[in-house]
Amino acid sequence: MKGKAILAFVVVGSLAVGSMLGAQGTERELTVEELYLRDIEFQILSEKAFSDSREIKLNVLDEIETMIEEGDIDDPDKVEFVLEYLGMEGTARRVRESARLINYYPEVRRRAANLLGRLGGERAKDALVSILLIDDEPMVKAEAAYALGIIGMNDGNEVVRALLYTLENEDPLMPDNNLAYAVCLAVEKIVEANNGDLEGSAYADLARTLVRIAQGNYIKTVRRKALQTLEVLKEYQ
Repeated sequence: MKGKAILAFVVVGSLAVGSMLGAQGTERELTVEELYLRDIEFQILSEKAFSDSREIKLNVLDEIETMIEEGDIDDPDKVEFVLEYLGMEGTARRVRESARLINYYPEVRRRAANLLGRLGGERAKDALVSILLIDDEPMVKAEAAYALGIIGMNDGNEVVRALLYTLENEDPLMPDNNLAYAVCLAVEKIVEANNGDLEGSAYADLARTLVRIAQGNYIKTVRRKALQTLEVLKEYQ
């Protein structure tokens, strides 16, 4: 343990020196102690996220939520790393004990998806696309879809394609209303955030899917929302 602490101190100290040499003109350089403490905080957060306890993982999400709300995130990439890990707990990363999956925590993944949307950025968007495509819980998918709408990025129609793929692979006889509604909201936000700038056949594909929702086996609220989203698409054509 002592060796690890010394190594961390040396690494962070080197980073601090490099920062002082290459970042002249900033208002104030962080001291080695400040950088070391911040790194230790991240290490603690990571270790808690990697634990086997659902409650500890939820506590980590509480901490990150507070950090986001208070604007107390100096390195979004580190926070994104932890959220991505928790967002794929039990899906991309499975832990089994006597052939039984023991780290399957849908609520952890759902909350991680929510916070990734609030964190924002390219890496958060990529993580959410992965969650949307690989998760098997509709409530997690719905949260990921909505979070992608909050971020609003759609490079090369990547996000729109992921949203469409998710709906196309639902059981048409027993579709999830919350997921469909979340996708409609996300589509509206993405179209508006990009000023209607969608590539290729994206508009036609979206329109076809929204019509299918409006005529599908969904509750009235969802069918109405699909029609409203169609009207939003028309505004940009």
